[in-house]
Amino acid sequence: MSGPARVTHASTRAAVLDLVRAAGMISRVGLVNATGLTGGTISTVVRGLIDEGLVAETGHAESTGGKRRVMLQLNHFARYAVGVHLDDARITYVLTNLGGAVVARISRAGAGADEQAAVVARVAREVDALIDSVGVERDRILGLGLVAARPSEHHEFGRALERATALPVVLDHDATAAAIGEHWSGGVGATSTFAALFMGTGIGAGIVLGGTTYRGPSGHTGEIGHTCLDLDGPRCWCGARGCLEMLAGPAAVVEQARADRSLSRAAGLVGGRTRAATPVAADFAAISRAARQGNTRAVALLERSARYVAAAARTLANVLDLEVLVLTGPSFAIAGSVYLPVLRAELDSAFIARDAHPISVRLSPSAASAPAIGAAAIVLQSELVPRRQGLRLPEDLAAEEPPVFQQLVR
Repeated sequence: MSGPARVTHASTRAAVLDLVRAAGMISRVGLVNATGLTGGTISTVVRGLIDEGLVAETGHAESTGGKRRVMLQLNHFARYAVGVHLDDARITYVLTNLGGAVVARISRAGAGADEQAAVVARVAREVDALIDSVGVERDRILGLGLVAARPSEHHEFGRALERATALPVVLDHDATAAAIGEHWSGGVGATSTFAALFMGTGIGAGIVLGGTTYRGPSGHTGEIGHTCLDLDGPRCWCGARGCLEMLAGPAAVVEQARADRSLSRAAGLVGGRTRAATPVAADFAAISRAARQGNTRAVALLERSARYVAAAARTLANVLDLEVLVLTGPSFAIAGSVYLPVLRAELDSAFIARDAHPISVRLSPSAASAPAIGAAAIVLQSELVPRRQGLRLPEDLAAEEPPVFQQLVR
């Protein structure tokens, strides 16, 4: 079979498999109607999926007067994928089945200043422990998704991890993965245009437009943390001034809390601690706990941060005409109850398209692990299209995502 024909067949196979996954149960006629493909093509693809053990026939549809249609269902336990989210504060691991459901999850301390070789060895051991905890055979693991804030800085790490685990590794942006994780977790319903506003130690956004995951040419999309909100503001590491992260990100919140002696004591922060000595995430969590306990200074500080985040989110929503905005990531997992009402109020009153359609602003129920879930989902997606050898990068994923599959992501 020629190269283009092979890609077309594999793309069709991926689209059909994802539609079976999304539908829960569907007949061959339903697949024909949903995809526009011929009955013969659907029959051939389904037969191959059944032979591979990925899809199973399960019962019959209600009779409509003719022959009852055989229903198809994904074999959720035919394959698995590992997702790993590298963050400064925590490393989160998940193992998902073919349907994207999490079957095992662990979270460990971040890598800190450890040497890369030591971190690779440690992550490989923890991946092994994750897989062993549920007794899944190694040959049923499709691969490992690795996501981080700046994936371009982790190419060497990804290749080393591929060697250490003997698993194919797919590398992507954590905010993009969070958006995919929300889709696979059912957090965005049937919408095809949404963003996952991600806050860990930084702030970013994963974007899905018309059912297509938007990565851009280099995978550095959704850098909302570098939206300028003050032309004369503090200098950011990116080179600009007044970036959202510098004004209201977790590190800025921690710095402002340390400057407030009363709040610093109430939250258990030790005066003079440096970012290197104490992870920003740990201090941000302490401030969030103080807010939940009713400390008015902590609440005011987080609400100030939320107003800045809301302003940037409004710009994102207006530019992209979003239907859904999901708040996700480790920082929203612990402080989302403060941020959510502020963002909702801002978008309810100032979203340009509000008369044409509302925008739903939601807090993810899986905010802490959405990037890792998305990392595993990226493996499932990438391994169901034509396989390529070696580390898979964000630009590779964008090129490989088949058009029919793009239309079915929802």
